[in-house]
Amino acid sequence: MNKIISKTQLSERVFKFEIEAPLIAKSRKAGHFVIVRVGENGERVPYTIAEANTETGTITLIVQEVGLSSTKLCMLHEGDNITDIVGPLGKPTDIKLFGTVICAGGGVGVAPLLPIAQALKAAGNTVISVLAARSKELIILEDEIKKVSDQVIIMTDDGTYGQKGLITEGIEKVINSTHIDKCYAIGPAIMMKFVCELTKKYEIPTDVSLNTIMVDGTGMCGACRITVDGQTKFVCIDGPEFDGHKVNFDEMLRRQRAFKNSEAKDMLKLEKKELDDTSRNATWRVDLRKKVSPKERMQISRCKMPQLPPHYRIKSLYEEVNQGLTEDQAVTEATRCLDCANPGCVKGCPVNIDIPRFIKYIEAHNFLKAAQTIEETSSMSSVCGRVCPQEKQCESQCIHLKTGHQAVAIGYLERFAADYARTHNSVQETHQPINKQVKIAVVGSGPAGISFADEMCKLGYEVVVFEALHEIGGVLKYGIPEFRLPNKIVDYEISKLQDKGVKFIKDCIVGKTISINQLKEQGFKGIFIASGAGLPRFMNIPGENAINIMSSNEYLTRVNLMKASEEESDTPIVYGKHVTVVGGGNTAMDAVRTALRLGAESATIIYRRSEEEMPARIEEVQHAKEEGVKFLTLHNPIEYLTDEEGKVKQVVLQKMELGAPDSSGRRSPIPIESSLETVDTDLVIVSIGVSPNPIIPNSIKELKTSKRGTIIVENDMQTSIQYIYAGGDIVRGGATVILAMGDGKKAAQSMHNKLEHSNE
Repeated sequence: MNKIISKTQLSERVFKFEIEAPLIAKSRKAGHFVIVRVGENGERVPYTIAEANTETGTITLIVQEVGLSSTKLCMLHEGDNITDIVGPLGKPTDIKLFGTVICAGGGVGVAPLLPIAQALKAAGNTVISVLAARSKELIILEDEIKKVSDQVIIMTDDGTYGQKGLITEGIEKVINSTHIDKCYAIGPAIMMKFVCELTKKYEIPTDVSLNTIMVDGTGMCGACRITVDGQTKFVCIDGPEFDGHKVNFDEMLRRQRAFKNSEAKDMLKLEKKELDDTSRNATWRVDLRKKVSPKERMQISRCKMPQLPPHYRIKSLYEEVNQGLTEDQAVTEATRCLDCANPGCVKGCPVNIDIPRFIKYIEAHNFLKAAQTIEETSSMSSVCGRVCPQEKQCESQCIHLKTGHQAVAIGYLERFAADYARTHNSVQETHQPINKQVKIAVVGSGPAGISFADEMCKLGYEVVVFEALHEIGGVLKYGIPEFRLPNKIVDYEISKLQDKGVKFIKDCIVGKTISINQLKEQGFKGIFIASGAGLPRFMNIPGENAINIMSSNEYLTRVNLMKASEEESDTPIVYGKHVTVVGGGNTAMDAVRTALRLGAESATIIYRRSEEEMPARIEEVQHAKEEGVKFLTLHNPIEYLTDEEGKVKQVVLQKMELGAPDSSGRRSPIPIESSLETVDTDLVIVSIGVSPNPIIPNSIKELKTSKRGTIIVENDMQTSIQYIYAGGDIVRGGATVILAMGDGKKAAQSMHNKLEHSNE
């Protein structure tokens, strides 16, 4: 199968596809092309292979929407299969040590030019690249070309980037200043014609790569024939590269226009179908963009999330602080979105949600369609809309930020769409019926495990999730308080999986209750480890094992999972009057805000860096401040003092200052000598991070792990054991919900590909 592994929009009508094609990837050389067919009634169209990766078994194609076939290809999404890909075809580029070579690429012609430039550079040539397009946003692969070029010149017709002018003007400047031994020109036929006329004048040998009309692509039909030096040649077998000075470009241009009228009629038919209703060029989205001008959209202020007032909410563990947007608020916020042609927000999303499309559905008051769009690529949208750090991911790439405005509230809108679908019980998800008779085991029901289970279920596998605790949801249940993420939301997402056929087995510790080998003996063909990072870290300072000093994991598990604060609960909890929480992440904020809700008279965050370096979400820090939490930054505990019963009574703090950035990019804290402070406390919650859960790694000798105890995986999330994959905190050591979900999704696709190949 030729599955689309990734799809990236490079400009308004240009897309980069990474496609599964292991045999082609292995055999491909610079200059080779493939024939692609989309749909059973699709046309056979040639595309040059821009890149190939033999390790992942993938090839890269750069495709521009120009006609019916290319448009249909560009309408496909990640995970879709291309009907047919055959190749590699054509003769490879004749790479030699020429001396100084000009590589001239126009528009999408830069894509086939890239492997040639790479090969020329590897052969020892001096490479001068001249890239051209109508405007800045149409220049592609600039960074990749720069890596293999001694000099890069950019030409744009409108002067928005580089130098204003045609590609021939840029080439001629190079020729007049440097001796050129060879030229390669790839781009539109008319561009190559004029480049060849220029280089012929200067007697510079010039090769061009031709992209003619093809039917079979193997020399059988003759549709691709051209005239070279007075002789008929076939591009598919004699080319695609020829001596540009000998090509009859006028004849080639006429032949390329042979089906122009037919193509136009077919495009009209496609447009009447609104380009599958999902394209940016669908009629409804074009009409939306026309309805409100970009200037007017930029002038709309970002919405404010309705919240429970601080004086009220600190008395409740279970009422959600953020109340969600109203329909009017959501539509207004969605109107702020410019529906960018090259949306950075999608690139910033670890699971590649089609963010502009779902937001435009909200603007169009089609809230259920918005929810369905999110569910195409993401599990647990109700959860992600609440706890994901959108300000560091999708929202950080919003074009509004470049103009000094606030980003579109993508997280708020995701939550709105998901909640609307949940309350209307109307999300229609598509997945394959369970018919593969292939069983897959998932270890852990946190974000990574749930995302993986969802993807494998969609692909038609029988999925069983093993959870060590008595509740499903992992860290979503035990680690995040209900005032931030209500349990009913997590339960709803779990129920959707159960409705699809995913089975959950609770109170089962893989590696203890049941071994990996036993799972294999029971017929499980693949295993995904998502056991998390539940082992808390401590500072190993004097007095740290005193009574009433606990990890945030223990504290939050007692409160969130065991309901220790409720009268009917048998689980005890410490009600501190003066609570200190060590750490500056989201978990620290959860712990300190929980302490206030349990009656603490004072609650203080102790953090060794400044507030600017805090990893916690800005919103969570703000909520904590509103609720009365004190922040003691640039302080670090060095000792705990106890009373006669061994209970903590004080914490000794070392004052800090910021030095140079560490490996993470944050400035390192440095102790200020002889600068100490003692703070009274009767409950300390340590929240300085977690380590990977060791049960699984310790139970499998063949499983390779890092010094930190994380499971080592390849790019496809496969471990050192062929049938075992891993993702989330057990691999990363600690990450966000959405990053863990991205791991689960990626692992599912990789495992599916391996299983499909093994069954062929």
